Formats: sequence, structure tokens, C-alpha cells
Amino acid sequence: MTQAFRTETDSMGAVQVEATRYWGAQTERSRTHFRIGVDRFLWRRPMIRALGLVKRAAARANGELGLLPAPIVELIVQAADDVVAGRLDEHFPLVVFQTGSGTQTNMNANEVIANRAIELAGGVLGSKDPVHPNDHVNRCQSSNDVFPTAMHVAIVEELRGRLYGAVERLAATLAVKRAAYADVVKVGRTHLQDATPLTFGQEVSGWVAQLEQALSTVRESERALHALAIGATAVGTGVNAHPDFGGRVAAHLAETTGIPFRTAPNSFAALAAHDAVVTASAALRTLAGACLKIVNDVRVLASGPRAGIAEIRIPENEPGSSIMPGKVNPTQCEAMSMVALRVFGNDAAVAIAGSQGTLELNVYKPLMADGVLESIGLLADAAEAFDRYCAAGIEADVARMQSLVRSSLMLVTALVPVIGYDRAAAIARKAHAEGLTLKEAAMALGVMTAEEFDRLVVPEGMTRPTL
Repeated sequence: MTQAFRTETDSMGAVQVEATRYWGAQTERSRTHFRIGVDRFLWRRPMIRALGLVKRAAARANGELGLLPAPIVELIVQAADDVVAGRLDEHFPLVVFQTGSGTQTNMNANEVIANRAIELAGGVLGSKDPVHPNDHVNRCQSSNDVFPTAMHVAIVEELRGRLYGAVERLAATLAVKRAAYADVVKVGRTHLQDATPLTFGQEVSGWVAQLEQALSTVRESERALHALAIGATAVGTGVNAHPDFGGRVAAHLAETTGIPFRTAPNSFAALAAHDAVVTASAALRTLAGACLKIVNDVRVLASGPRAGIAEIRIPENEPGSSIMPGKVNPTQCEAMSMVALRVFGNDAAVAIAGSQGTLELNVYKPLMADGVLESIGLLADAAEAFDRYCAAGIEADVARMQSLVRSSLMLVTALVPVIGYDRAAAIARKAHAEGLTLKEAAMALGVMTAEEFDRLVVPEGMTRPTL
């Protein structure tokens, strides 16, 4: 069956586009010239939605300012609604590695919205009548301010819509474990060596606090993303835009999303640097680091089941080996570990990209948007999976914990305030060298009686300040 095409035009001439597609000449040129990393499409749903939101808000602002007639505004708004709702996602085919300003993606949105609006009006696709992609959909805008505005909108919506809830639920699950095992005493470990005891609830409380602190850092970084570049147009001066345009667009976006968007205090920085995105990426890296620490702890504590620490049991979700029958691995921990490393890598790319603004424009915008959005999505997915398939099923092996803590040489620390560091160290060295218990070593050295030892060395009492 022969594919039908139509002719689209831009400032460089005519281009053939598949007749069923809403995109136009500039999108088609980008598809031809940037076949780079075709598995990494920029049309992640959050970015498409954000572009639709921005274009809808821009049309309304232009209508209020008398810069577009009401019928044109309504057509653009209807078409943009289709973009926001996800009904036109297949018409956003561009990849991350394109122009660093995102010009082709901005024009992709302009062309799709214009052609959809033309269709709604009963016109001919590609005719630019009655809606023109540049003169109408892109009125008072430049790719240089639209794309970073969409970046901020997409990132904030994803943070609020996906990440925060997933991490909060994981922290809540761990908080339940913290309470359940508040009084279960176990061996503490530093340098992977035995240390003084603590409760398993205290150990888990550290995980909960890390998640809460890291999430608080991400939330704080979000605030800077509320400042939008819209209205700055090409270089920050706002040329070809009404002075009230940016503020009105930001107000419409705030009303639609419930997020307090506003125009950036300095439009030149909003185009030439993307420090707010860099900061958000760094906060995501911190959260990834917290998650990595937690899952590494879990898999160490669950190591075994017979030749490891084996202080906790975790859910057995799938077979762990194709050759060793009955083997089960801490796969959720491993998946989260890989996610954390990908987030670290994304952050490195975003940080370097953010440092590369030259004069009036940073031209690494698509890469930065892609990296941060991927990090958010991966962390949200991994937190949900780890919560459901691992954290919720963590169980302490209380008998194992009690056995290990009773045999720990570091219980000798409780004697230091009474007999001094050197005599306590002598007890520990003798016990370790001769395979004795601490009590037996203390008695053999004539330091104290069994009764005195039992009165002074109480593991439960060592889990809180004692002086």
C-alpha cells in the first residue's frame, strides 16, 4: 500500500510529510537530520504535556492582551488540550540529541497544535490557515524561553505527581518496621566490624531519617523551578513579546497546575543558565545516595541464609540462579542500586551541561530535561517496587540478633567507665584470643566476679546514653 504524503513548508522550502501526521516541515527535517539515539525520544509524556500546557497558557495570554482573535485562541486551546491529554503523543517523534535549544521540539509542538487546530476548523493540513504555527501558536515566544519553561513545568509535575508519594510511602513502611522492632537489641557494626549494640528499630530509624531528609532537599530544590523563563523570548529582552505576556502565562500555568509558577526574576539567567535544574538534579542524586545506602544495608543484613549475617529475612520473589537450586537473591536491592548509579550518571551529565551556557543561551536543554526526568521516573519506580516487594516484607530474626549480641566482644565497652579502657581492652583481647566469653575472661583476669559482670554488662542499657 502506497503511503500518502502532503507538502509542508517552512522558511527553507517544501518538505514531504506523511499525510496522517500533524507535524510539519521543521519536525520532519529534525527527524531526518538527528537519527541519534532513537531509543531516547524527547517526547516523554511529561514534556509533551508541559509543552501543551505552555502553548495553551500562551494562547490565552495572547487573547487577553488582544494579540490573537478569540476564534484562533479557542482553536489553539482545543488543540493544546489534546496534547495535554496525551491524545497526540504519536505526533511527537523527536529524540533528545537535536538542537540544544530545543527549537525543533518547540516547533514540533507549534506544528502539531496548528495542524490539529486547522483540522478542528475544517481546513487543510499544512495550509497554515486559519492557524499558523509561528504567527499564532508561537506568538510572543521563542524556543529559547518556551523549552526551559516546559522543562520546569514537567519536572515539578513529575516530582509532585510521582516521586514524592513513592518515597513517602517507602519511608512510612520503614517507619512501621522501626516501631515494630524498637526493643530488639542487636550488634552494631562500624567498619564492618562488631561495635556496641543498638536496637534494630534504631538502625531502621536511620534509614527513615535519611529518606525524609533527602526528600526534604528535593522539595526545597523544587522552589527554584517555579521561576519560568517565559516572556524572555530570544535573548532575555522580551523582544516581540508584550511586557505582560510572561506574567500572564505563568499565572495561567499556576492556575491550571496548582503550582505557584511565576516569571523568573532575571530573564537573562533564565536562558543562559539552568541552575535550578542543576540543583534539582543534585538533590535527586542525594536521594539516590540515601536509597543506595539503605538497600546495601538490607542486603548485608539479609546475607546468607546460613553463611552470612542473616539478621533479617526479606521476601523471596523469584529464583536466583539458573544453576544453584533454591538460591534466592536480594534482587530489589540490586535493582535500586542500579537505579542509583544511573541517577548519579544523569546528574554528572546535567551538572556539566548546566556549566556550559555560552553568552545568552545554554544549548544543552534537551539533555538536561531528559536526564532529570529519567532520574525522577526511575527513583519513583524503584521506590515503589522496593517498598512493595522488599521493605514491606522485612522481618527481623530476633533469635539470631540476640545470639550475636550476647557473643559480641564490644559489650566490654560497658565496663570502661568502671575499670578503665586499658583493663577493658585486656578482657576483650583475652576473650578473643582464647575463645572465651567476656565474663569468663574478666573472671580469669581477676577483674570482677560473675555477678559484677552481669550487673554492669546489660546490652539493652547500652542502646541509650548511660552516664
